[in-house]
Amino acid sequence: MNKRIASTDLRLGMYIQKLGGSWLKHPFLRSSFLLTDADDIKSIVESGIEDVWINEEKGEALQSKEALTPPKTEEPSGTPVVTSQSTEDKSGIEFSMEDNINRARRLLNDAKPQVLAMYKDARLGKAIDPQATLPLVNEIDLMVQRNSAAILSVARLKTHDDYTYMHSLAVCALMISLARQLEMDEEQVKLAGVGGLMHDLGKSLMPLEVLNKPGKLSDAEYDIMKKHPAAGAKLLEKSGAAPEVIDIALHHHEKINGLGYPNRMNGKEISLFSRMAAICDVYDAVTSERAYKQAWDPAGTIREMAKWEGHFDKQIFNIFVKMVGIYPVGSLVRLASQRLAVVIEPGIDSLIKPKVKAFFSLRSKAPIPMQTIDLALPSCKEKIDGPEDPTKWNFKQLDSLWQ
Repeated sequence: MNKRIASTDLRLGMYIQKLGGSWLKHPFLRSSFLLTDADDIKSIVESGIEDVWINEEKGEALQSKEALTPPKTEEPSGTPVVTSQSTEDKSGIEFSMEDNINRARRLLNDAKPQVLAMYKDARLGKAIDPQATLPLVNEIDLMVQRNSAAILSVARLKTHDDYTYMHSLAVCALMISLARQLEMDEEQVKLAGVGGLMHDLGKSLMPLEVLNKPGKLSDAEYDIMKKHPAAGAKLLEKSGAAPEVIDIALHHHEKINGLGYPNRMNGKEISLFSRMAAICDVYDAVTSERAYKQAWDPAGTIREMAKWEGHFDKQIFNIFVKMVGIYPVGSLVRLASQRLAVVIEPGIDSLIKPKVKAFFSLRSKAPIPMQTIDLALPSCKEKIDGPEDPTKWNFKQLDSLWQ
Protein backbone atom coordinates (compact mmCIF):
# COMPACT_ATOMS: atom_id res chain seq x y z
CA MET A 1 0.00 0.00 0.00
CA ASN A 2 1.38 3.40 -1.02
CA LYS A 3 0.93 6.33 1.32
CA ARG A 4 1.76 10.00 0.78
CA ILE A 5 3.63 11.53 3.70
CA ALA A 6 5.62 14.67 4.46
CA SER A 7 9.35 14.29 3.79
CA THR A 8 10.00 15.40 7.37
CA ASP A 9 8.20 12.23 8.57
CA LEU A 10 10.65 9.91 6.78
CA ARG A 11 12.41 7.32 8.92
CA LEU A 12 15.10 4.71 8.21
CA GLY A 13 13.56 1.44 7.01
CA MET A 14 10.84 3.09 4.93
CA TYR A 15 10.61 2.23 1.25
CA ILE A 16 10.27 5.28 -0.99
CA GLN A 17 8.03 4.50 -3.95
CA LYS A 18 8.07 7.98 -5.44
CA LEU A 19 9.56 11.39 -4.67
CA GLY A 20 7.35 14.43 -5.01
CA GLY A 21 8.18 17.42 -7.21
CA SER A 22 10.26 17.62 -10.37
CA TRP A 23 12.83 14.85 -10.99
CA LEU A 24 15.33 17.65 -11.62
CA LYS A 25 14.93 18.66 -8.00
CA HIS A 26 15.87 15.42 -6.31
CA PRO A 27 19.50 14.29 -6.03
CA PHE A 28 19.05 10.56 -6.68
CA LEU A 29 19.55 8.31 -9.68
CA ARG A 30 16.40 6.37 -8.82
CA SER A 31 13.00 7.33 -7.46
CA SER A 32 12.23 4.05 -5.65
CA PHE A 33 14.55 2.70 -2.95
CA LEU A 34 14.81 1.54 0.65
CA LEU A 35 15.96 4.18 3.10
CA THR A 36 19.06 2.80 4.83
CA ASP A 37 21.09 5.99 5.10
CA ALA A 38 20.19 8.93 7.34
CA ASP A 39 22.05 11.26 4.99
CA ASP A 40 19.54 10.41 2.25
CA ILE A 41 16.68 11.67 4.44
CA LYS A 42 18.59 14.87 5.06
CA SER A 43 19.25 15.26 1.31
CA ILE A 44 15.57 14.82 0.44
CA VAL A 45 14.47 17.47 2.94
CA GLU A 46 17.25 19.89 1.96
CA SER A 47 16.38 19.47 -1.73
CA GLY A 48 13.04 21.13 -1.04
CA ILE A 49 10.94 17.99 -1.60
CA GLU A 50 7.91 18.33 0.65
CA ASP A 51 6.02 15.08 -0.08
CA VAL A 52 6.96 11.48 -0.81
CA TRP A 53 5.05 8.25 -1.37
CA ILE A 54 6.12 5.26 0.73
CA ASN A 55 5.29 1.58 0.13
CA GLU A 56 4.31 0.13 3.51
CA GLU A 57 4.46 -3.43 2.18
CA LYS A 58 8.14 -3.13 1.26
CA GLY A 59 9.26 -1.05 4.24
CA GLU A 60 8.34 0.46 7.59
CA ALA A 61 4.92 2.04 7.98
CA LEU A 62 4.26 5.59 9.16
CA GLN A 63 3.81 5.55 12.91
CA SER A 64 1.39 7.76 14.74
CA LYS A 65 2.70 10.80 16.58
CA GLU A 66 1.89 9.06 19.88
CA ALA A 67 3.98 6.04 18.90
CA LEU A 68 6.92 8.30 18.16
CA THR A 69 6.74 10.02 21.56
CA PRO A 70 9.35 8.47 23.87
CA PRO A 71 8.23 7.18 27.28
CA LYS A 72 8.97 9.03 30.49
CA THR A 73 10.86 7.44 33.33
CA GLU A 74 11.26 8.59 36.92
CA GLU A 75 14.50 9.31 38.69
CA PRO A 76 14.50 8.39 42.40
CA SER A 77 14.09 12.07 43.14
CA GLY A 78 10.82 12.07 41.26
CA THR A 79 12.10 14.35 38.48
CA PRO A 80 10.85 13.07 35.10
CA VAL A 81 13.51 12.26 32.52
CA VAL A 82 12.71 11.76 28.84
CA THR A 83 14.67 9.02 27.09
CA SER A 84 14.82 9.51 23.34
CA GLN A 85 16.54 8.48 20.15
CA SER A 86 16.14 11.56 18.00
CA THR A 87 16.31 11.80 14.23
CA GLU A 88 19.05 14.34 14.82
CA ASP A 89 21.13 11.56 16.38
CA LYS A 90 20.44 9.37 13.35
CA SER A 91 21.38 12.08 10.90
CA GLY A 92 24.68 12.44 12.70
CA ILE A 93 25.77 8.89 11.87
CA GLU A 94 29.40 8.77 10.82
CA PHE A 95 30.51 6.25 8.21
CA SER A 96 33.97 4.70 8.06
CA MET A 97 36.24 5.12 5.05
CA GLU A 98 35.46 1.53 4.11
CA ASP A 99 31.71 2.25 4.21
CA ASN A 100 32.14 5.34 2.04
CA ILE A 101 34.28 3.48 -0.47
CA ASN A 102 31.59 0.81 -0.77
CA ARG A 103 28.92 3.49 -1.20
CA ALA A 104 31.02 5.21 -3.88
CA ARG A 105 31.55 1.92 -5.71
CA ARG A 106 27.79 1.24 -5.77
CA LEU A 107 27.08 4.77 -7.02
CA LEU A 108 29.55 4.52 -9.89
CA ASN A 109 28.36 1.04 -10.85
CA ASP A 110 24.76 2.30 -10.92
CA ALA A 111 25.80 5.32 -13.00
CA LYS A 112 27.79 3.46 -15.63
CA PRO A 113 24.75 2.34 -17.73
CA GLN A 114 23.52 5.95 -17.97
CA VAL A 115 26.88 7.17 -19.26
CA LEU A 116 27.12 4.23 -21.66
CA ALA A 117 23.68 5.10 -23.02
CA MET A 118 24.68 8.76 -23.43
CA TYR A 119 27.73 7.84 -25.51
CA LYS A 120 25.72 5.33 -27.54
CA ASP A 121 23.03 7.91 -28.32
CA ALA A 122 25.68 10.41 -29.38
CA ARG A 123 27.29 7.88 -31.73
CA LEU A 124 23.88 7.07 -33.25
CA GLY A 125 23.18 10.74 -33.85
CA LYS A 126 20.40 10.96 -31.27
CA ALA A 127 19.71 14.15 -29.32
CA ILE A 128 21.63 14.50 -26.04
CA ASP A 129 19.80 16.16 -23.16
CA PRO A 130 22.38 17.70 -20.78
CA GLN A 131 19.60 18.31 -18.22
CA ALA A 132 19.07 14.56 -17.96
CA THR A 133 22.48 14.24 -16.29
CA LEU A 134 21.53 16.47 -13.35
CA PRO A 135 20.27 13.70 -11.00
CA LEU A 136 23.53 11.81 -11.53
CA VAL A 137 25.64 14.95 -11.07
CA ASN A 138 23.68 15.78 -7.90
CA GLU A 139 24.28 12.34 -6.46
CA ILE A 140 28.00 12.47 -7.24
CA ASP A 141 28.08 15.91 -5.60
CA LEU A 142 26.47 14.49 -2.45
CA MET A 143 29.08 11.74 -2.34
CA VAL A 144 31.85 14.30 -2.81
CA GLN A 145 30.51 16.31 0.11
CA ARG A 146 30.24 13.22 2.32
CA ASN A 147 33.72 11.92 1.54
CA SER A 148 35.53 13.22 -1.52
CA ALA A 149 38.54 10.93 -1.00
CA ALA A 150 36.35 7.82 -1.23
CA ILE A 151 34.69 8.60 -4.54
CA LEU A 152 37.82 10.12 -6.11
CA SER A 153 39.81 6.99 -5.20
CA VAL A 154 37.20 4.53 -6.46
CA ALA A 155 36.64 6.51 -9.67
CA ARG A 156 40.34 6.17 -10.46
CA LEU A 157 39.99 2.38 -10.76
CA LYS A 158 38.88 1.31 -14.21
CA THR A 159 39.63 -1.22 -16.91
CA HIS A 160 40.64 -0.55 -20.51
CA ASP A 161 37.21 -1.70 -21.72
CA ASP A 162 35.26 0.84 -19.68
CA TYR A 163 37.91 3.58 -19.58
CA THR A 164 36.07 6.17 -21.71
CA TYR A 165 32.88 5.95 -19.67
CA MET A 166 34.42 5.66 -16.20
CA HIS A 167 36.86 8.45 -17.06
CA SER A 168 33.86 10.72 -17.61
CA LEU A 169 32.49 9.85 -14.16
CA ALA A 170 35.90 10.35 -12.56
CA VAL A 171 36.41 13.78 -14.15
CA CYS A 172 32.88 14.74 -13.09
CA ALA A 173 33.73 13.91 -9.46
CA LEU A 174 37.08 15.70 -9.67
CA MET A 175 35.49 18.82 -11.21
CA ILE A 176 32.79 18.96 -8.53
CA SER A 177 35.33 18.54 -5.75
CA LEU A 178 37.63 21.20 -7.24
CA ALA A 179 34.71 23.59 -7.74
CA ARG A 180 33.86 23.25 -4.05
CA GLN A 181 37.50 23.83 -3.10
CA LEU A 182 37.35 27.03 -5.18
CA GLU A 183 34.16 27.99 -3.26
CA MET A 184 32.04 28.28 -6.39
CA ASP A 185 28.30 28.75 -5.97
CA GLU A 186 25.87 25.86 -6.38
CA GLU A 187 25.05 26.63 -10.01
CA GLN A 188 28.74 26.73 -10.93
CA VAL A 189 29.36 23.45 -9.07
CA LYS A 190 26.64 21.77 -11.13
CA LEU A 191 28.01 23.25 -14.37
CA ALA A 192 31.47 21.96 -13.47
CA GLY A 193 30.01 18.51 -12.83
CA VAL A 194 27.99 18.36 -16.04
CA GLY A 195 30.97 19.69 -17.99
CA GLY A 196 33.23 17.04 -16.47
CA LEU A 197 30.74 14.29 -17.25
CA MET A 198 30.37 15.37 -20.88
CA HIS A 199 33.87 16.72 -21.61
CA ASP A 200 34.86 13.73 -23.78
CA LEU A 201 31.54 13.23 -25.53
CA GLY A 202 33.22 14.03 -28.85
CA LYS A 203 35.14 10.75 -28.59
CA SER A 204 31.88 8.96 -29.40
CA LEU A 205 32.14 10.46 -32.89
CA MET A 206 35.69 9.28 -33.53
CA PRO A 207 36.42 6.16 -35.66
CA LEU A 208 36.01 3.03 -33.53
CA GLU A 209 39.25 1.50 -34.77
CA VAL A 210 41.11 4.52 -33.40
CA LEU A 211 39.04 4.98 -30.25
CA ASN A 212 39.28 1.31 -29.24
CA LYS A 213 42.85 0.67 -30.34
CA PRO A 214 44.48 -1.45 -27.60
CA GLY A 215 47.94 0.09 -28.09
CA LYS A 216 49.47 3.53 -28.29
CA LEU A 217 48.18 5.74 -31.10
CA SER A 218 50.32 6.62 -34.11
CA ASP A 219 50.87 10.28 -34.98
CA ALA A 220 48.17 10.08 -37.66
CA GLU A 221 45.70 8.45 -35.26
CA TYR A 222 46.53 11.02 -32.61
CA ASP A 223 45.73 13.79 -35.11
CA ILE A 224 42.33 12.18 -35.63
CA MET A 225 41.66 11.98 -31.89
CA LYS A 226 42.60 15.65 -31.50
CA LYS A 227 39.38 16.43 -33.35
CA HIS A 228 37.21 15.14 -30.49
CA PRO A 229 37.01 18.46 -28.56
CA ALA A 230 35.52 20.34 -31.53
CA ALA A 231 33.21 17.42 -32.35
CA GLY A 232 31.96 17.25 -28.75
CA ALA A 233 31.43 21.01 -28.52
CA LYS A 234 29.43 21.01 -31.75
CA LEU A 235 27.25 18.15 -30.52
CA LEU A 236 26.63 19.86 -27.18
CA GLU A 237 25.82 23.16 -28.87
CA LYS A 238 23.17 21.41 -31.00
CA SER A 239 21.81 19.82 -27.83
CA GLY A 240 21.32 23.17 -26.12
CA ALA A 241 24.00 22.67 -23.47
CA ALA A 242 25.10 25.60 -21.31
CA PRO A 243 27.96 27.70 -22.76
CA GLU A 244 30.21 26.66 -19.86
CA VAL A 245 29.66 22.96 -20.63
CA ILE A 246 30.41 23.52 -24.32
CA ASP A 247 33.55 25.46 -23.41
CA ILE A 248 34.85 22.60 -21.23
CA ALA A 249 34.36 20.11 -24.06
CA LEU A 250 36.15 22.38 -26.54
CA HIS A 251 39.07 23.65 -24.47
CA HIS A 252 40.01 21.02 -21.84
CA HIS A 253 43.18 20.21 -23.84
CA GLU A 254 44.43 23.79 -24.00
CA LYS A 255 47.61 24.66 -22.08
CA ILE A 256 48.61 27.81 -20.25
CA ASN A 257 51.70 28.17 -22.50
CA GLY A 258 49.58 28.14 -25.67
CA LEU A 259 50.81 24.75 -26.91
CA GLY A 260 47.54 22.91 -26.41
CA TYR A 261 44.71 22.24 -28.85
CA PRO A 262 42.46 22.89 -30.73
CA ASN A 263 42.88 26.70 -30.61
CA ARG A 264 46.33 27.13 -28.98
CA MET A 265 44.86 29.49 -26.39
CA ASN A 266 47.07 30.65 -23.56
CA GLY A 267 46.85 32.00 -20.03
CA LYS A 268 43.61 33.68 -19.04
CA GLU A 269 42.25 33.30 -22.57
CA ILE A 270 41.30 29.85 -21.32
CA SER A 271 38.19 29.93 -19.13
CA LEU A 272 38.37 29.00 -15.44
CA PHE A 273 36.24 25.91 -16.07
CA SER A 274 38.54 24.69 -18.85
CA ARG A 275 41.67 25.36 -16.78
CA MET A 276 40.10 23.20 -14.07
CA ALA A 277 39.15 20.49 -16.57
CA ALA A 278 42.68 20.35 -18.00
CA ILE A 279 44.02 19.34 -14.57
CA CYS A 280 41.21 16.91 -13.71
CA ASP A 281 41.35 15.23 -17.13
CA VAL A 282 45.12 14.64 -17.07
CA TYR A 283 45.23 13.47 -13.44
CA ASP A 284 42.60 10.81 -13.98
CA ALA A 285 44.04 9.75 -17.34
CA VAL A 286 47.57 9.11 -16.09
CA THR A 287 46.49 7.44 -12.82
CA SER A 288 44.31 4.99 -14.79
CA GLU A 289 45.57 1.74 -16.25
CA ARG A 290 45.50 1.58 -20.04
CA ALA A 291 46.20 -1.26 -22.47
CA TYR A 292 49.53 0.32 -23.41
CA LYS A 293 50.66 1.64 -20.01
CA GLN A 294 50.48 1.02 -16.29
CA ALA A 295 48.67 3.45 -14.06
CA TRP A 296 50.88 6.06 -12.43
CA ASP A 297 51.00 6.12 -8.66
CA PRO A 298 48.78 8.98 -7.36
CA ALA A 299 51.50 10.59 -5.24
CA GLY A 300 54.05 10.28 -8.03
CA THR A 301 51.54 11.79 -10.45
CA ILE A 302 51.15 14.90 -8.31
CA ARG A 303 54.94 15.34 -8.22
CA GLU A 304 55.27 14.86 -11.99
CA MET A 305 52.40 17.19 -12.90
CA ALA A 306 53.96 19.88 -10.71
CA LYS A 307 57.05 19.75 -12.96
CA TRP A 308 55.15 20.40 -16.20
CA GLU A 309 55.96 24.06 -16.64
CA GLY A 310 53.37 25.93 -18.69
CA HIS A 311 50.87 23.08 -18.79
CA PHE A 312 48.47 24.03 -15.98
CA ASP A 313 47.28 27.11 -14.14
CA LYS A 314 49.61 27.01 -11.10
CA GLN A 315 47.15 28.56 -8.67
CA ILE A 316 44.39 26.12 -9.55
CA PHE A 317 46.84 23.21 -9.53
CA ASN A 318 47.93 24.08 -5.99
CA ILE A 319 44.31 24.02 -4.88
CA PHE A 320 43.86 20.70 -6.70
CA VAL A 321 46.80 19.26 -4.74
CA LYS A 322 45.21 20.41 -1.51
CA MET A 323 42.02 18.67 -2.63
CA VAL A 324 43.46 15.24 -3.51
CA GLY A 325 46.38 15.44 -1.09
CA ILE A 326 50.12 15.20 -1.59
CA TYR A 327 49.65 11.52 -0.82
CA PRO A 328 46.22 10.58 -2.23
CA VAL A 329 44.45 7.41 -1.12
CA GLY A 330 46.11 4.42 -2.79
CA SER A 331 49.59 5.96 -2.87
CA LEU A 332 52.55 3.75 -2.03
CA VAL A 333 54.84 5.51 0.45
CA ARG A 334 58.13 4.85 2.21
CA LEU A 335 58.09 5.33 5.98
CA ALA A 336 60.95 6.55 8.15
CA SER A 337 60.93 3.14 9.85
CA GLN A 338 61.99 1.58 6.52
CA ARG A 339 58.59 0.07 5.83
CA LEU A 340 56.35 0.44 2.79
CA ALA A 341 52.76 1.45 3.33
CA VAL A 342 49.65 2.33 1.35
CA VAL A 343 47.67 5.50 2.13
CA ILE A 344 44.17 4.44 3.20
CA GLU A 345 42.74 7.77 4.40
CA PRO A 346 43.71 11.41 3.88
CA GLY A 347 44.89 13.46 6.81
CA ILE A 348 42.25 15.76 8.26
CA ASP A 349 44.52 18.64 9.23
CA SER A 350 47.75 17.88 7.40
CA LEU A 351 48.55 16.92 3.80
CA ILE A 352 51.61 14.98 4.95
CA LYS A 353 50.00 13.02 7.79
CA PRO A 354 47.45 10.63 6.31
CA LYS A 355 46.38 7.27 7.72
CA VAL A 356 48.47 4.45 6.22
CA LYS A 357 48.66 0.66 6.25
CA ALA A 358 52.23 -0.68 6.58
CA PHE A 359 52.73 -4.12 5.01
CA PHE A 360 56.33 -4.58 3.81
CA SER A 361 59.81 -4.28 5.35
CA LEU A 362 62.54 -2.66 3.27
CA ARG A 363 65.19 -4.14 5.55
CA SER A 364 64.14 -7.76 5.17
CA LYS A 365 62.58 -7.29 1.71
CA ALA A 366 59.62 -9.32 2.91
CA PRO A 367 55.94 -8.84 3.84
CA ILE A 368 55.17 -8.06 7.47
CA PRO A 369 51.93 -8.20 9.49
CA MET A 370 49.80 -5.30 8.33
CA GLN A 371 49.56 -2.34 10.69
CA THR A 372 47.29 0.68 10.36
CA ILE A 373 49.01 3.89 11.47
CA ASP A 374 47.42 7.31 11.89
CA LEU A 375 50.33 9.65 11.29
CA ALA A 376 48.33 12.62 12.60
CA LEU A 377 48.08 11.28 16.16
CA PRO A 378 50.20 13.33 18.61
CA SER A 379 51.70 10.12 19.99
CA CYS A 380 52.77 8.88 16.55
CA LYS A 381 56.52 9.08 15.93
CA GLU A 382 56.31 7.60 12.42
CA LYS A 383 56.43 9.78 9.30
CA ILE A 384 56.54 9.51 5.52
CA ASP A 385 59.96 9.82 3.89
CA GLY A 386 58.46 10.11 0.41
CA PRO A 387 56.47 8.38 -2.32
CA GLU A 388 57.60 4.99 -3.65
CA ASP A 389 57.24 3.81 -7.24
CA PRO A 390 55.09 0.64 -7.13
CA THR A 391 56.40 -0.53 -10.54
CA LYS A 392 59.76 -1.24 -8.88
CA TRP A 393 58.17 -3.81 -6.59
CA ASN A 394 55.52 -5.48 -8.75
CA PHE A 395 53.16 -5.95 -5.82
CA LYS A 396 50.02 -7.87 -6.73
CA GLN A 397 46.64 -6.30 -5.98
CA LEU A 398 48.07 -3.29 -4.17
CA ASP A 399 44.70 -1.55 -4.41
CA SER A 400 43.11 -4.30 -2.30
CA LEU A 401 44.93 -2.88 0.75
CA TRP A 402 42.84 0.30 0.79
CA GLN A 403 39.57 -0.72 -0.86
